[in-house]
Amino acid sequence: MAYDPSTLPDVTGLTVAIIGGTGDQGRGLAYRLARAGQRVLIGSRQQARATASAEEISALPGVTRAVEGGANADVAAAADLTIIAVPWAGHRDTVAGLRHALAGKLVVDCVNPLGFDSHGPYPLHVDEGSAVQQAAALLPESTVAAAFNHVSAPLLADPAVESMDLDVLICSEDRHLAGVVAALAARIPGMRGIYAGRLRNAHQIEAFTANLIAINRRYKAHAGLRVTDV
Repeated sequence: MAYDPSTLPDVTGLTVAIIGGTGDQGRGLAYRLARAGQRVLIGSRQQARATASAEEISALPGVTRAVEGGANADVAAAADLTIIAVPWAGHRDTVAGLRHALAGKLVVDCVNPLGFDSHGPYPLHVDEGSAVQQAAALLPESTVAAAFNHVSAPLLADPAVESMDLDVLICSEDRHLAGVVAALAARIPGMRGIYAGRLRNAHQIEAFTANLIAINRRYKAHAGLRVTDV
């Protein structure tokens, strides 16, 4: 078998911040990682919102370690790895404002630049190529990856879901970061992290989320991806 989870690094001691942790995707990831025992910090532009969200997540079934909340810059500075999970409309300004707090840090971007009209979702043009490439350009002192783009927020947030049968595609210039992200994904039962190439390959991964949304609407499902023969 090509995929060998025994080669993944130990990430149990890492502190993970989630910028946009008051939104659906951010809250879901925070819940799953806290349920696995990871130290998780929730970030928001309004500290009170982050604190309230952290308290709500900490009270959910199965959480083994309390989640903490704070202002975006504070949690980013305190974390080893930061996940960007903000709406696309606020992506550039939010990331640019965290350049100093994230200098020398590991950053994971899970933002999908999508538009919506009467025909459904569609990918948006990004001058840098993709959301994660925009983040990398705005964070030259950070090490950046794309991951968790295709994870269903409702499944993440549902305490009754014990295992999530999906793969997390990881794009990064840095193989060490890819391994760290894969190890974090593996802390969520059923998930695998799969290296999917350099940042230039992230555009189609982000854009494919539009297809998944269309699938979910048509079949009333929470579709994910599985890579075969790995």
